Amino acid sequence: MSIRTLDDLLAEGVSGRRVLVRADLNVPLDKQTGAISDDGRIRAVLPTLGALVEAGAKVVVCSHLGRPKGAPDPQFSLGPVAGRLGELLGAPVHIATDTVGESARSTVADLADGQVALLENLRFNAGETSKDEAERGAFADQLAAFGDAYVDDAFGAVHRKHASVFDVPARLPHVAGRLVLREVEVLSKLTADPERPYVVVLGGSKVSDKLAVIEALLPTVDRLLIGGGMCFTFLKAQGLEVGTSLLEKDMVETCRNLLERADGKILLPVDVVVADAFAPDAAHDTVRVDGIPSHRLGLDVGPETVAGFSAALSQAKTIFWNGPMGVFEMAAFAAGTRGIAEAITKADAFSVVGGGDSAAAVRALGLDESSFGHISTGGGASLEYLEGKTLPGIAALEN
Repeated sequence: MSIRTLDDLLAEGVSGRRVLVRADLNVPLDKQTGAISDDGRIRAVLPTLGALVEAGAKVVVCSHLGRPKGAPDPQFSLGPVAGRLGELLGAPVHIATDTVGESARSTVADLADGQVALLENLRFNAGETSKDEAERGAFADQLAAFGDAYVDDAFGAVHRKHASVFDVPARLPHVAGRLVLREVEVLSKLTADPERPYVVVLGGSKVSDKLAVIEALLPTVDRLLIGGGMCFTFLKAQGLEVGTSLLEKDMVETCRNLLERADGKILLPVDVVVADAFAPDAAHDTVRVDGIPSHRLGLDVGPETVAGFSAALSQAKTIFWNGPMGVFEMAAFAAGTRGIAEAITKADAFSVVGGGDSAAAVRALGLDESSFGHISTGGGASLEYLEGKTLPGIAALEN
């Protein structure tokens, strides 16, 4: 893979030049207060932004937040992000009240060397996500007008064929930011020649979301540990009662086939925490997987499963983890995710946390981020990379 990097751009000199940076500032916001509940993605782009500021560039940052429907929506404004980004950079971030309109144009025009502007949410414009190439291209033209060069540091969006990710690089000199470069370097380690044993932990709610990556990984991994809501479809495929647990009935036969082909590589839970309801204060207890009551639902893996999974992880030299083991947001059902995360940190292995809910769980449970080899900022992007898919944002940087 041949991609020009931020260091290449800095070597050419960026003082006084406008540099358009596509960042992934899609942070979770508290529904009651609107405050940022996890600033991990903002912190992740600081090395790139800091280097550009120090070099005297006029930095124009753009990002999406949430899923607005192609029109302005106050609940998805990047206003709170601008405030937090300014705190972390130690200098004000000038926020435009639109994406490519009059406010954006004047905000960018007023930038001095070493200053940072943030455009409003890209998805307030239908052209950002449009499948119509002409509409997407027209929006890309407007964005590209704000930069003399383009930096993609939004790994969490590189699997999307969106204007700011795929079309803008064709219109400007383009490089990969430090975060994107690090993500690609790390994930290529997992796909090229991982040190063995190579153990993958998959969780989350749906088998259908992870089917492609399971298919891609089965031939290459040594052990595949499956927890989270998706484990119940596998347990059903073994003929077990799963009560009212999350179940994808149309995936049961697929799971049965995967188990038959896995040659013993797939490790499933042996006990689970079942509850009367999906609620933080629901009555709950731990049962064997062959004893799940028909009226209860599983919300976490049990302690025996954590012990078994931890034993497999302790032997690993390479670990990839994507998806929580249970409903970690509720204290009663967080022990499984915490136990597996702690086992990963104790293993003498190169470990990668595959973004999304797994990365959120690491921070929510107060675990030391530095004890993992790498925490990805892109859940979907990291999975698609491991599946061997072409990621539009990466392909655009290669061209």
